Amino acid sequence: MAGRFIHPVCDRAVIAGNGTIGLEILEDLPDVDTVIIPYGGGGLSCGIASVFKTLKPSTKILACEVETAAPLTASLAAKKPVSCNHQASFVDGIGGKSVLPEMWAMVENLIDGTVVMSLQEIVDAVKFLAEHNHVIAEGAGAASVAAAMSGKAGDGNIVCVVSGGNIDVDKLIPILQGNIPN
Repeated sequence: MAGRFIHPVCDRAVIAGNGTIGLEILEDLPDVDTVIIPYGGGGLSCGIASVFKTLKPSTKILACEVETAAPLTASLAAKKPVSCNHQASFVDGIGGKSVLPEMWAMVENLIDGTVVMSLQEIVDAVKFLAEHNHVIAEGAGAASVAAAMSGKAGDGNIVCVVSGGNIDVDKLIPILQGNIPN
């Protein structure tokens, strides 16, 4: 069987496609001050950030990570890709063991900073989204909302990219009760 592998993070066309989210944000909220994006592999973050760095460079781009694994935060501090401790959690769409080396050059030039959230802050954001917005988000997807709710992202017009709704019911039930799932 023949085929072509398209990397879900590093492929330039995938990154460019993710950039269209940035265009939509600018169309709907041209006076945005900060965009918070959950950081997994970097393709989503770099795609969105590339649009802002080109069309509205004054917008702050923050990558959001979870306290159980924050490789981008560690890599930005070291000024090179490094590995970090990783603890499995319900926030499984972000928080790998390291930054992909092939993404590093883009990430370090496009991302203005990181915000690291606790598991409880992300639980609270998932619950908030469900109760107040009728949005069921996975932990990674709600991490950006957790950052905004915490005040760690600053003031002004803040956009939170909620990028996933793939959460198991067994994890969602304790979250809706305000608890960190096992």
